[in-house]
Amino acid sequence: PVAHSLDYTVFSGNADEIIAGYRQLTGKAPMLPLWALGYIHCRERYNTQAELLENAHEFRKRKLPVDVIVQDWQWWGKYGWNAMQFDESKYPDPGKMVRELHNMNMHLMLSVWSKIDKQSALGKQMESKGFYIPGTDWIDFFNPDAAAFYWHNFSSKLLKPYKIDAWWQDATEPENDDLLNRRINNGKTPGEFYRNVYPLFVNKTVYEGLRKDDPDRRAMILTRSGFSGIQRYGAVTWSGDVGNDWETLRRQIAGGLGQMATGLPWWTYDAGGFFRPSDQYTNKDYQERMLRWIQAGTFLPLMRIHGYMSQTEPWRYGEQVEHIVSDFLDLRYRLLPYIYSHTALVSHQGGTFMRPLIFDFSQDKEALKQQNEYMFGKSLLINPITQSNVQSWKTYLPEHEAGWIDFWNGKAYEGGQYVDIPASIEKIPVFVKAGTILPLGMKKQYASENLSAPLEIHIYPGEDASFILYEDEGDNYNYKKGAYSNIRFNWNDRKRVLTIEERQGEYPGMQANRTLRIISPSAEKTVVYQGKRMKIQLP
Repeated sequence: PVAHSLDYTVFSGNADEIIAGYRQLTGKAPMLPLWALGYIHCRERYNTQAELLENAHEFRKRKLPVDVIVQDWQWWGKYGWNAMQFDESKYPDPGKMVRELHNMNMHLMLSVWSKIDKQSALGKQMESKGFYIPGTDWIDFFNPDAAAFYWHNFSSKLLKPYKIDAWWQDATEPENDDLLNRRINNGKTPGEFYRNVYPLFVNKTVYEGLRKDDPDRRAMILTRSGFSGIQRYGAVTWSGDVGNDWETLRRQIAGGLGQMATGLPWWTYDAGGFFRPSDQYTNKDYQERMLRWIQAGTFLPLMRIHGYMSQTEPWRYGEQVEHIVSDFLDLRYRLLPYIYSHTALVSHQGGTFMRPLIFDFSQDKEALKQQNEYMFGKSLLINPITQSNVQSWKTYLPEHEAGWIDFWNGKAYEGGQYVDIPASIEKIPVFVKAGTILPLGMKKQYASENLSAPLEIHIYPGEDASFILYEDEGDNYNYKKGAYSNIRFNWNDRKRVLTIEERQGEYPGMQANRTLRIISPSAEKTVVYQGKRMKIQLP
C-alpha cells in the first residue's frame, strides 16, 4: 500500500446515517449557489469573447434557460498555459464580458489549471522560487508558500478584476500523459505517496482563497478529481472526458451512484459525451443518444452539457432536438424548489441527493439488483434509457405499499414489480412515490428569476407525506448564521388534509406571502400563505 499507516473508522446505521457520520468526520459540504443548480452550458470551446457573448444572447433569444456559461481552456493564448492572463486579441475586455453576462442574469465559469507554462512570465517566477513539483510543470500545492503564491496570482489577476463566478479546476489528478510524469507519480518516489491527495490540496487552496477574498459569494468549483473530504471545499466532481456510446452512458449512471455511496454529494457528467462523432449535427443515431444523455442529466445533482471541439448549443441539432432539450431544461428549472430543498439536506444534515436504491429500499432484494435506477431526492424514481431505438423500457418499481405514480401521465402502479413503460424519444421513465408532496416552480430563464412567483404543491396521495421547503438568499453564507427559512407541509391521507405549518426562520429578502396552487388528482386550490399555520381540506 502507498500509505505508511492506516486508521480504521467504523460507522453504523442506515445508509444516510453512515454518510452523515462520514461527513461529520471528513467535513460537511457547504451549500452551492442556487444558480449552480440550474443549467451549466459548456463546450470545447469558445474561441473569443464575442463568440461567447453571441451564444449567450442566443440562449435568451430562444428562451432556453441557462445560468452558467463556461469558458474552457486556451483563453490565455499567447501568454502560455494557464498564465492567469486573457489574450487580449481574443478577449479584449474580460470585465465587460462578465458584466454583460451578469446583465443577462448569467454567470461565468472559467477553466483554470494547477499547472502553469514554465516559459510564461508567471511560470518563470514560480520556477525561480522552487514552486514546481520537481521535473514537472505542476504546482507544488503541498508547499504552503507555493499554494499562497498561486492563489495570490489567481485572485489578483482573475477573481478581483473580473468578478468571475465559478471555477473549473481541470486535470487535478494531476494529469500525467508523458512517460516522465508517469515515472514521477508511480513507483518508489514521493509522487506515489502524494498523488492521490493532490486534488484535495488544489481545491483547498482555491476554496479557502475564495472564502477570504470573495466572502459574500458561495464558492462553485468543478474538479475532475478528488479525495476523501473534498466535499468540504465546495467541490463538484464530474466523470471526465468520456465517450458518447450507450455502454458509456450506462457506466456513468453506475459510476455516479457509486460516488454518492462514498459520501461525495455533488457530481455530474458531460451530457452528450465529451468525444462526439464528426457528423454529430446530422447523425440521427448520435442525436438519439445525446438526448438520452441530456434527459438523464436533468436528474443529476448538477446539469451540464459539454463536448470536445463541438458547438453544443441545442439549436445546432435541429428543431426536434432543440424542442426536447428545451422541455427538459424547463423541467429542471421547475424542479428547483425540490432540488434546492434537498441540497439543504445535503449541507445541513449530511444527506445524499442522487440515491442508490439501497438507500431507501434496503429490504427489497430486487431493488438491490438495479444498477441503472436511482432516486432523485426522496420522492422521484429515475430510470434512464440507455439503449437505442427502444419502444418500451423495463422499469423496476421498488416495494412500496402505497405504490408509484407515473410522473408524466399520473397512472398508478403497485410497487414490487417490473413494468414496461413506453419509450418515446421525448421522455424517460420518471415515477413519483405515492405519498409525496412535490413542489414545482414556474418556468423561468434563470434560477433567481421571479422568486415571488406562485408555487405548485403537488399532492400524490396513498399515504401520509411531508416535505420541508427550504429557502435562503441563494448565494452567500448567511445560512451558516441561521438566515434561512423552512416551511413544513404535512399531508394526512385519511383526512385528505394538507397542513402548512408556521414558517420557521427568516432571511433578508424573504417573501412574506406566498401564493400556492395545491394540486391533487381530485382538486386544485389556490391559497395565500402568510407564514402562519393553515389547513387545506381536499376532496
